[in-house]
Amino acid sequence: MIIKKTIREIERKRKIKARDIKIVPEDEKSEAKKITEKIKEAGERRSSWSGYLSLALVLMMFLVAGPSLAQVKDYKASLFGIKSNGTTFNTRSIQKAIDFIHENGGGRLVFDVGRYLTGTIYLKSNVTIYLLEGAILVGSPNPFDYDLNHNWTALIFALEQENVGITGEGGVIDGQGFTVANNLVDLIHKGLVKDPLRNDRPREAIRPQNIYFWRCNNVLIEGITLKDPASWNQQYDQCRNVVIKNLIIDSKSYWNNDGVDIVDCDNVEVANLYIDAADDGICLKSHDKNAVCQNVYIHNNTVRTSANGIKFGTASLGGFKNIKIIDNLVYDTYRSAIIFDAVDGGFVEDIVVDQLKSSNTGNVIFLRVGERWQPGKKGQMRNISISNVYAEVPATKPDAGYNYEGPWEHQPRNISPSSIVGLPDALIENVTLKNIEIHHPGGGDPNFARVGLDELDKVPEIPANYPEFSMFKELPAWGFYVRHAKNITFENVKLVCEKKDYRRAIVLDDVHNVKITGLKVQEPIFRKDPVYAYRSTEVKIKK
Repeated sequence: MIIKKTIREIERKRKIKARDIKIVPEDEKSEAKKITEKIKEAGERRSSWSGYLSLALVLMMFLVAGPSLAQVKDYKASLFGIKSNGTTFNTRSIQKAIDFIHENGGGRLVFDVGRYLTGTIYLKSNVTIYLLEGAILVGSPNPFDYDLNHNWTALIFALEQENVGITGEGGVIDGQGFTVANNLVDLIHKGLVKDPLRNDRPREAIRPQNIYFWRCNNVLIEGITLKDPASWNQQYDQCRNVVIKNLIIDSKSYWNNDGVDIVDCDNVEVANLYIDAADDGICLKSHDKNAVCQNVYIHNNTVRTSANGIKFGTASLGGFKNIKIIDNLVYDTYRSAIIFDAVDGGFVEDIVVDQLKSSNTGNVIFLRVGERWQPGKKGQMRNISISNVYAEVPATKPDAGYNYEGPWEHQPRNISPSSIVGLPDALIENVTLKNIEIHHPGGGDPNFARVGLDELDKVPEIPANYPEFSMFKELPAWGFYVRHAKNITFENVKLVCEKKDYRRAIVLDDVHNVKITGLKVQEPIFRKDPVYAYRSTEVKIKK
């Protein structure tokens, strides 16, 4: 059953406030049991989610073997001369504290109330940074106070470490990203830093992220606020056994402010995040053609962005496998609620989306295969299940008035449909859409933009273009546009169009073996055939 709730009701239930975050140390086995029970509960809703068991076991091993919140030794930051006045530069003293704890069996570096100014620091194995309520780790405004490692700049690095964490009771990491980025622009104009300044902004890689972890095992990020990075907020690159949960992510101080980026990782839980981002909210990437981003469980998150809510595939050099996206809310978001891309030669397979709520979001679902970075090597996408979705698409710009609005691009076009678009020789395969209700504003005006049913070949292929739901400009459907695909199932899908629209509810172009059952279409004008099929075979429609 689709649970229909107002956006305000869901926000009140989901939104995490800093004063409410009180992480009480628990026995590791008890915590592991809770995670296992959550995974089993979700698994009962879909018995085919066999990947949950292995993920639960790995998480349990991490929580039992990793650094214990109840047993490790605590070291107060003040013990090492770290000052909380907001003006003393603490980089060397914080690093000395981390090194000392690492060399003496591990433990927590505890920050009490205050503002702790620092540049780049390196987290070491068996060390956790712990931020009490009122503690703020503040990034230096000087771009020269940050290091570049593995092609990225960050405030907090962890490189090939294990049993590391950043946790707390509502403490904050403040990257001061707007100030840092603008100071960096000034240094570029002075000739002290070389950068092409495309679009009048420095490259993402030389602007500091709040967190960058590379090839780490057993990572816990919990109970804090991450705000105002100069680039992406937090990136976990080729890490294993990662838990990211109970965070407030305020990530809208500058361009490219993603909420969280998971890159070629294995066994990851992303849960109970409240994300307000200028760029993609939860973003999975594959930067290595020999790697796979896999076994990722994304659940109970609330996301607002000026880009996409939950996304993966840029980049998609390797692949994505066994991703579960359960019970999430996306609202006031400019682009798509969910977007999966295989556009750089990699693959996307075995993906489950269940219980998604999308309100005031410009697009609901976008699946795309392309041929972007590796000419001659096309992406592959198969085995996608999307169920129990309730979505409302607005007629106006969803992120109007936010700091960094998404661009009003790919015009002219009427309000776009959800889309599943492969390539003529790289079909998207085995997609099931079940128990989905989408409210669309309609109003498609052929005098503004038009692709008629007699001119479907006008829709461009553009396999090398950056993938976004609006990339094709005008499309001939208002509900779903499906092209170059096979084995597509629509089951109990309800599409509601608010205003008269010249387009059909569903258009199929080069789609084979389609099963449509229980389709309900409501629109101001009656159409005998809400589904139009072109160059398609074995299209079966049952009431």
